[in-house]
Amino acid sequence: MKKNPLAAPVLKWVGGKRQLLQDISKHIPEKYSTYYEPFLGGGAVLFNLQPDKAVVNDINEDLINVYTIIRDNLEELIEDLKNHKNKADYFYEIRELDRDKKKYSQLSKIEKASRIIYLNKTCYNGLFRVNQQGEFNTPFGRYKNPNIVNETTLRAVSNYFNKAKIIFKCGDFEEAVKGIRKSSFVYFDPPYDPVSDSANFTGYNKGGFDKEEQIRLKNLCDKLDARGIKFLLSNSVTEFILELYEDYNKTIVQANRAINSRGDKRGKVAEVLVKNYE
Repeated sequence: MKKNPLAAPVLKWVGGKRQLLQDISKHIPEKYSTYYEPFLGGGAVLFNLQPDKAVVNDINEDLINVYTIIRDNLEELIEDLKNHKNKADYFYEIRELDRDKKKYSQLSKIEKASRIIYLNKTCYNGLFRVNQQGEFNTPFGRYKNPNIVNETTLRAVSNYFNKAKIIFKCGDFEEAVKGIRKSSFVYFDPPYDPVSDSANFTGYNKGGFDKEEQIRLKNLCDKLDARGIKFLLSNSVTEFILELYEDYNKTIVQANRAINSRGDKRGKVAEVLVKNYE
């Protein structure tokens, strides 16, 4: 299947991999049957590779809903997106919808997907972030002309989703690889181990991802490795992560990160790519 360069991330997501695509692509095996990505997020690597067969997962229900609506209800989604306004009072009205669980449950799946895309395009820094209750809490971005209805990208992504054989899952990362075959390839992009106490950003899903979760993920990598299944994993360069994956091949790469709220704190950040093959 020919790759479409217009199929690109629809949402800006924390830890998105656009900055690292060149480095990551150097480490992707030439051949594999099915591509697995248990922490999908913005999907930069998926859209870069555009595999014919994939099983992708994220624990965030709103995110997976956005992808399935783009695949199944594109025209209705585009029409709904056209209704949104780039105004602060309207933004907060839409943002508040998930504060009332009953009201939120009455929204259609199309309206929920449209809401997430709208908030992502108009919120500060384009940052998807939720609080402990799972409520979207990024403030209004005050952009002059945000591209709320990016039809070109939406159509390209929908086209890819419909041409390829992609299974969308929404659950735990271990469940995401159940039934995986030896010829498959897995790319793991978990919430990163914090480089400092203040840098602990796991706010794109309630619950967070602590050291116990990192260890559980490493144990899963060991199980895949024992079966001869190739995996590539990205994470932050911390003593904990380097020791955890001491038996695997590691490459340190530099990523441009613009997550910090202070401009002078943004810039090159070291990240590690871990793999179980040459």
